[in-house]
Amino acid sequence: MPAYHSSYNSVENVRVINGIPLLPLLTKTRGPAPYADPTMISDAIDEALELFRPNSFFKNFEIKGAGDRLLIYVILFVSQCLGKLRASTTQAEATKALYTLAVTSVVIPADAKFPLASMYPAVGDRMESDMLRQYLQQVRQETAQRLVARVYSDNGQATQQPSKWWLCFQKRHFMGKVMA
Repeated sequence: MPAYHSSYNSVENVRVINGIPLLPLLTKTRGPAPYADPTMISDAIDEALELFRPNSFFKNFEIKGAGDRLLIYVILFVSQCLGKLRASTTQAEATKALYTLAVTSVVIPADAKFPLASMYPAVGDRMESDMLRQYLQQVRQETAQRLVARVYSDNGQATQQPSKWWLCFQKRHFMGKVMA
């Protein structure tokens, strides 16, 4: 069975830096992401959160487009976020911890610390690198907010304890890689 790929692979007229498309986001977080169309129901972050659990079971992943590179980045970040949570972590504590993780030491695929750097093309120059870092920081902040909302809900109702169905993916890593 093949892995699930991004539906944003075929999107055109989007700026691509380091193989990652700067897609519009449904967010209120400030950053360089283009404004999303008001008719959009979901975006690349929602897609990554939906595909996180099924894609976590795959050890191989064939990149079919730029959307897959953003999907991989977000999946690795979600895995890192889940590693910070414990069964006893309250929603308020999780929100604070994941926000701190999202804004500190943003690793871009051009950095040596990134686990799958060889799967991404080189970044053009310093300005592009800074733009990508800002975009990925915005993606990380929005992902952390949405992840907390999903992990701390039970059938749409907010809870104070994290869902065991999300926490069981703490030890499972996409392609066996971990973002440090």
